[in-house]
Amino acid sequence: MGVRIEPATTADRAAVVALWHSAGLTRPWNDPAADFDLALANPTSIVLLARDGAALAGSVMAGFDGHRGWVYYLATDPVRLGQGIGKALMQAAEQWLQSLGCPRIRLMVRDDNTAARGFYSAIGYTDQAVITMGRTLD
Repeated sequence: MGVRIEPATTADRAAVVALWHSAGLTRPWNDPAADFDLALANPTSIVLLARDGAALAGSVMAGFDGHRGWVYYLATDPVRLGQGIGKALMQAAEQWLQSLGCPRIRLMVRDDNTAARGFYSAIGYTDQAVITMGRTLD
């Protein structure tokens, strides 16, 4: 595979947000640049990058709320799909969360995203049979 996993810095914001857009992870009601900045500003969250040389091959955001870990924005450069980058990023996110004492991980996948559901199932994640509810605090 030839990639290395490393933490993102503020200098990576534009490239990471562009990757999230190209991977189809963004939605009009979210501000991915603000999400990136908040993750880097919080000591219990991280954005990890997969790099192949200087090229950005993938990213994942992880955070620990004291009860469980959450994973967001797992993205692989669309031309690099199927090369094990997503799996490597998830393993790195799991290790980082474990280093904080995190006992379990959750993530959200859109109901109609069968490719993502298949990926997560293949690496050991199971449907938790819960409904996620939300409210915007703006």
